[in-house]
Amino acid sequence: MTAYDFVSFGGFLLIISFLLALDLGVFHKDDHVVSFKESMTWTCIWVAVAMLFGGLIYFFGEYIHGVDSLERLTELNLSHGHGLKIDPQQGLDVNLHLYRKALTLEYFSGYVIEEMLSVDNIFVMIMIFMSFGVEKKYYHRVLFWGIIGAIVLRFSFIFLCSALIQRFTWVLAVFGGLLIFSGLKMLVGKEEEEKIDTENHPIVKFAARHFRLDKSYKGHDFFVRNEGKLFITTLFLVLLVIEFSDILFAVDSIPAIFSVTRDPYIVFFSNIFAIMGLRSLFFMLSNVMNMFCRLKTGLGVLLSFIGVKMLLNTFFEIEIGPGTSLLVILGILALSIVASLLFPIKDAKKEEA
Repeated sequence: MTAYDFVSFGGFLLIISFLLALDLGVFHKDDHVVSFKESMTWTCIWVAVAMLFGGLIYFFGEYIHGVDSLERLTELNLSHGHGLKIDPQQGLDVNLHLYRKALTLEYFSGYVIEEMLSVDNIFVMIMIFMSFGVEKKYYHRVLFWGIIGAIVLRFSFIFLCSALIQRFTWVLAVFGGLLIFSGLKMLVGKEEEEKIDTENHPIVKFAARHFRLDKSYKGHDFFVRNEGKLFITTLFLVLLVIEFSDILFAVDSIPAIFSVTRDPYIVFFSNIFAIMGLRSLFFMLSNVMNMFCRLKTGLGVLLSFIGVKMLLNTFFEIEIGPGTSLLVILGILALSIVASLLFPIKDAKKEEA
């Protein structure tokens, strides 16, 4: 990591820390049930913030890695796989414009991929909250601290994957195969109602063995003291299960973003802005999830497309550009939403009645 990388990445973390502090300390300091209107407003705000950051990349993207020469640009183009046709005859400014444009497309592609895949994660989070009987007014608190943990975990996972890809390019083929497997599993798997076993879940068993658990506590605290001893509450247990599910979710989502860019900073930026808006998206979609019943099929197609894209690039050096990838991703999303509205899945129980 160069000094330039350190400054740009440190600045980004400061911005994220400020936004999170503002969120919890000012706008959501009191526990309450988040309404659909409020969640819609915050979803629009987080999307706008993500779009604004994308605009900054478009105009000032070269400052992320301190690109100040054609040599540096050529080095990054090779190591991060941007696929730019750098022409020394055109000068630095013209080539930097191409570089900024490529970064912006990669950022937005990664952002849309992460947002789409987040929908499946929202299904899981809803089941976790319902299975543990968490009051709705505490949902935001759990999700907020879940985001904090996710940022740390994503940081570690993204830069570990980047280091592996830089050293072993065949890792991309492994990621591609994994994504195709996940996509086909979504496409051919039966739609069964998933359940969370609150007694036999591995995280619950781990917590029961290593911590004192106070199941009777129903407040918003994660830790309580009884007779001088520290106990974790059911709410903290739910937080641990949420974090565990995010780790499983990241196994698909992070390799998927590496299909559109190998720049770990762009992967991290797009990933973090997407999960920052995950809480508001959760509250917005939790009440209308049945309206998007075909999204899971769309996610299966998306993962399969990304996996094939990675394999084509690894074995046959066939490159699908970030612009084309973004159009395909948006097309899959649009078709999934339209199909959900036109061909809703009927409730079998209601039909039998």
